[in-house]
Amino acid sequence: MNSDFKRSRRDFLSYILGFGFLGWLVSVLYPIFRYINPPKMPEAKVKSVKVGKIDDFKPGTGTIFKFGSKPGLLIRLETGEFRAFSAVCTHLDCTVQYRSDMKAIWCACHNGKYDLNGRNISGPPPRPLEAFRVVIKGDEIYITKEG
Repeated sequence: MNSDFKRSRRDFLSYILGFGFLGWLVSVLYPIFRYINPPKMPEAKVKSVKVGKIDDFKPGTGTIFKFGSKPGLLIRLETGEFRAFSAVCTHLDCTVQYRSDMKAIWCACHNGKYDLNGRNISGPPPRPLEAFRVVIKGDEIYITKEG
């Protein structure tokens, strides 16, 4: 009986040391895992953004602006009319720009082109750019999302 008692004490100590080591390992690895894989934070929804005054934009030019965490593109046509789109290419999320020499919206990544209504006209983009609404209040220009 004395032998069984010693054996069970030895087994008990082995279990205690094993669980202690396992607890230590988890307490070291868990913070590392949480640091490498942070929780997903919901992005704040932006409905409208002020981009400037009418006189800040010359006819026939395009300007990149920030709409939440993504870029937007405001174009002032030769006629003075304003149009706004998401500046994220629908192909591989590159930033597009207005090219006055081509009278088109152009993506430098793969030479994708959009017309001034945001429709894809050449290159790899599979769909049109997301259009924004331009609201003019006094001499201030605001860009809002449709819907």
